Amino acid sequence: MPATPTDGAAERTDGATYARTPRTTPTRYRDRATWEQEAIHAILDSAYICHLGFVADGAPVVLPTIFARVGSRLYVHGSTGSRPLRGASGDQGMPVCVTVTQVDALVLTKSAFNHSVNFRSVVAHGTAHQVTDPQELDVALAALVDHAVPGRSGAVRPANAKELAATAVIRLELDEVSAKIRADGADDDPEDADLPYWSGLIPVTTVHGAPVPYDESVPLPAHLRGYPR
Repeated sequence: MPATPTDGAAERTDGATYARTPRTTPTRYRDRATWEQEAIHAILDSAYICHLGFVADGAPVVLPTIFARVGSRLYVHGSTGSRPLRGASGDQGMPVCVTVTQVDALVLTKSAFNHSVNFRSVVAHGTAHQVTDPQELDVALAALVDHAVPGRSGAVRPANAKELAATAVIRLELDEVSAKIRADGADDDPEDADLPYWSGLIPVTTVHGAPVPYDESVPLPAHLRGYPR
């Protein structure tokens, strides 16, 4: 679950959908797109790895990293020495594109052309800024830890000054964002219906195993009981 929003990052109350823009309106399969906040937030909250895209030295760069949603903001983790964090440190911020994808099934059809994937994805555009306010940074760092393992941030040693100096977080407001979802079956062409080839779905799931301790003297904490999520 996302952490409690800070001031200015509260859940949007001005409508049930995000505004459509040319960048968030797909040119193909528009029927799979949605701008509904509930659907977008659900996809974001079900994942903790995103891909952060930006331009560095005139060339596109895409980096995988962890993220967390707090209200209508995304917090993306990085190092103070990384290119995206340096680019987002100024007042002007840095144009970015953040994507999140969850794969739900491989779709196999009787023809090679019609094979597909069932998925849920979110694409967010905007200008990212480095988080410098100490209070907001505390919220962001706790959210990044708790997003993957709820309750974890309160059950570990807090980061010290040296660790905080090496850690940076960028913030992206969820203003220009959309989701795309495919949850269909195998779409065989009518002329392929009688062909002797198998078609159907192969479900894809992410499985979290039971916690494996490295220090047997420490009992399993309450926030890990019942894990995986």
